[in-house]
Amino acid sequence: MARPRKFDEQGVLRDVRDQFWAVGYEATSLDDLTRVSGLGRGSLYGAFGDKHKLFMRTLDDYVTDSCAGMRQSLDESERAIDGLRGFLMSGAGSLRQGCYLANSTTELAATDVEVAERARQAYEGIVGMVADAVKRAQREGDLPDGLDAVAFARTLQTAQQGLVYMGRSGLPAERLAGVAQDLADRLLSAR
Repeated sequence: MARPRKFDEQGVLRDVRDQFWAVGYEATSLDDLTRVSGLGRGSLYGAFGDKHKLFMRTLDDYVTDSCAGMRQSLDESERAIDGLRGFLMSGAGSLRQGCYLANSTTELAATDVEVAERARQAYEGIVGMVADAVKRAQREGDLPDGLDAVAFARTLQTAQQGLVYMGRSGLPAERLAGVAQDLADRLLSAR
């Protein structure tokens, strides 16, 4: 009979994710994973599988949590246009660390089919959420009725991810915030 686990699974996943996030998948060794998790190799692999499965679990958890937070932020905005501005401006907040999904996509999607597919699904899910907010902003009179909500959501997502990328490159925070504000003013100005 298997022994019950005696560790905080979510805490281990968070610590492992932070290791991958800090240096990337390829640069993270098994020794790094055992160090940050506090688990031995056998326990780590017994609980989560190999390095790739562990990485995919952290990526899936990150996407789930991030999308839930994004959905809540968009849905709870008093006006949809404010939620869309917040979404766009959030790209200026990650700076050097970047976005775990974006970093993982950049590092692995060209060579890892599973990462590429998960990233595509995640980004399409984000586009769907943003498109819903665009439609709401149209109903509220803050965006033109004739605007293609899905196409515009992709534009906003691309702009937001561009801000993430520029923050990762070392652009100073105040300059990045200025670019984000300029994008918000140009793309999401009141009618």
